[in-house]
Amino acid sequence: MSKPDIPAEAVILAAGMGSRLKPLTDTRPKPLVEVNGIPIIHNALEQLGAAGVRRATIVVGYRKDAIEYACGSTFAGVAIDYVASTVFDRTGSAYSLWLARNALLRGDVLLLEGDVFFESEVLQKMLRSEAVNSAAVAPFTAEMEGSAVTLADTGLIVEVRTSQTAVSLATSTSPLFKTMNLFRFGAEALTGQIVPALDELASEGATKVYTEQLLGQLIADRGLKVAAVRCDDCRWYEIDSQDDLRIAEAVFSSGRKEPRRELVGP
Repeated sequence: MSKPDIPAEAVILAAGMGSRLKPLTDTRPKPLVEVNGIPIIHNALEQLGAAGVRRATIVVGYRKDAIEYACGSTFAGVAIDYVASTVFDRTGSAYSLWLARNALLRGDVLLLEGDVFFESEVLQKMLRSEAVNSAAVAPFTAEMEGSAVTLADTGLIVEVRTSQTAVSLATSTSPLFKTMNLFRFGAEALTGQIVPALDELASEGATKVYTEQLLGQLIADRGLKVAAVRCDDCRWYEIDSQDDLRIAEAVFSSGRKEPRRELVGP
């Protein structure tokens, strides 16, 4: 099987309020919180640009003008489109993804949340994989919480479990892996399964669903096949709280240059 081409486009979900990071997010959106002086979203765009992605759609909401100003129309060689959510304070990430459906219908896509700080090797592992649809994962540890998956011997994701904690890890009969909020989807899955499912949610008014919940339903009930890309040895961190931020700064404390800033437009 030949390796899929590098997706030309990425979608970044960056609309949320980041309430658990207050007071840091009182005056700025979470994607602009800095890890060792580098905004989370600048790091993401830098890594995408270095990997060959040339276009990104960013879904903005809370303090959207700050993100648009900080990233402009081009950053690190990535041309940027913005889609605004006016109901960011009462909707889940699946609704933000639905707002970006036009980007999802253009072809293969890298999807990421605007709160994960990661090194280049994470994307490189995903791009080296032969899987058309994949999710970056790492072993779930007792310090983690949030969405997790279980895997088949083939490496495919069997089940998505939300709201996992150290207790979940201790009681699970299967090894748990943390989803790193980085996904890759091929055009066939996007147009045939993911976008239609998003349309269904929107038409039913199910606006508080999260992306992981949607993917879990598609995997369990509709046969979507998503491979896990193991990133056990990669540096990354999902930043939801000030404790997370301190850990991320420790993880990335050595030898990292500031991303290039190629700002064009407002």
